[in-house]
Amino acid sequence: MKPRSWTVERTEPQGDYRVFTVDALHARRDGDADAHVFFRINSPTWVNVVSRTPDGRFVLVRQFRQGSASVTLEIPGGLVDAGEDAATAAARELEEETGYRPSSVRKIGEVNPNPALFANRVYTYLAEGCVKVGEIKNDSAEETVVELLSEDELHQAARAGDVDHALVLAALYWLSRD
Repeated sequence: MKPRSWTVERTEPQGDYRVFTVDALHARRDGDADAHVFFRINSPTWVNVVSRTPDGRFVLVRQFRQGSASVTLEIPGGLVDAGEDAATAAARELEEETGYRPSSVRKIGEVNPNPALFANRVYTYLAEGCVKVGEIKNDSAEETVVELLSEDELHQAARAGDVDHALVLAALYWLSRD
């Protein structure tokens, strides 16, 4: 048995917040008389980049995150720009946030960040042969500090809760399955 589907009867834009928009969806479940209002967050595609240097260390960033009001340890990532393909965005985000450039980039997985609210996808890329080619190019709202970790150190950081970003943990799952 499957749950009943919902039919969206009307969509009302609620706001545009630069990196996402919000819509109110007026929907009715098959067989129900009453309509309900749901909210959906629309965002461009996101990329996460598991980045490895030629000597096998992983390139991570520490940065302050407003949502958790804390400094986090994460893999590089960000939004795919309009007209940009996701693999190009992955390499761009890696270089902007870390100063490292990969010799190869390939997709290893994808997820929906939260199907209850989000309409977009997050693609995880593995960037191999990453070498430092320049300085970090953060914009005025970012400040990243690069850390290089061995595979054991990375897994230890995840087990200890030092890496607790759900999408980074999903990326590490994709890496383990690669």
